[in-house]
Amino acid sequence: MKENAKILICYNEPVSIFPVYNGKRNDESAKDNDLSEINFINELSKVEQSLSKYFTEVKSLAVNQNIQKTINNINTYNPDVIYNFVESVGGISSYEWCMAGLFELLRYEITGCPPIALGNCLNKARAKAILKARGILTPEFRTLKKTRRFTEKEIKLNYPMILKLMNEDASIGISEFSVVKNYSELRKQFSFLAETYKQDVILEEYIEGRELNVAILGGKVLPISEINFTGLPEDFPNIVTYDGKWTEGSVYYNFTKPVCPAKLGERIKKQIQNIALDAYDALNCRDYARIDIRLSNEGISYVLEVNPNPDISSDSGFARAAAADGINYDELLYTIGNFALKRKKKNDSQAKAS
Repeated sequence: MKENAKILICYNEPVSIFPVYNGKRNDESAKDNDLSEINFINELSKVEQSLSKYFTEVKSLAVNQNIQKTINNINTYNPDVIYNFVESVGGISSYEWCMAGLFELLRYEITGCPPIALGNCLNKARAKAILKARGILTPEFRTLKKTRRFTEKEIKLNYPMILKLMNEDASIGISEFSVVKNYSELRKQFSFLAETYKQDVILEEYIEGRELNVAILGGKVLPISEINFTGLPEDFPNIVTYDGKWTEGSVYYNFTKPVCPAKLGERIKKQIQNIALDAYDALNCRDYARIDIRLSNEGISYVLEVNPNPDISSDSGFARAAAADGINYDELLYTIGNFALKRKKKNDSQAKAS
């Protein structure tokens, strides 16, 4: 029997604001095979059909920079829960947390992480500072301001290093050129990123080792995934790039394959689960998140990033981890929505009591 609830799926209207997304100079051809926006639009009907099995009313709303229209549409529909799939507005990632805040100001319950988690995690330097303050290991790093010159002596980090955009997710700007072995390579890649994406860059020590993804659902750690880089050319660093996620047919797309569950000994698996939960709590995550961890060749676990509201499309790593735990895709979507619905019912009950 369906639950009597009105569900609104909010997502960002697709738009491109950068000349290139995969962090590679003069690579316009990658756009032809870019699945980043196409995938979600294709998945949207699946999500609607799935949720319609559990709830009486389900609608979708594309969010753009006409915020007043968005507010009017939401208020007219008056949903019980908003499935918050908004990752940017007008292509600007930093508006992700703003939209979550707007939904809350309008007094609608949303799925996933609260605005504070979304905002803190989007700023990589701030997220890493919070992790370090909580005693959670993360690679040493420096912030490189997009407009400031710096010298080699100022870096004070060990090569190799990896450069990432400060305020982007989905691996935007990350390519085989992101890992640098000397100052000349560092300057070249930094200049490209700063000029192309017009934002600060975070520089961190590159950890050689295994790449692990830890999906957390409602405070429960799902089976851990590992990225298998077998077949990747030797001169390509073992990292998860934009091409690896979104550019069909690219070298990284073909040779970065997830394995779930990862083959880990019980001791190290427990250690990674505990670290992931600590990171989840430190960044105020809720409902679902993915923690990316690098297990060094020395057996030390470093948190690379905390990803609130990660991709949960049917072919995503998160859905794969849920399936490995016996949770099918319909159940995953329902579970996430039910977290929010329970919060709404609790808040409504408390409001009536007062």
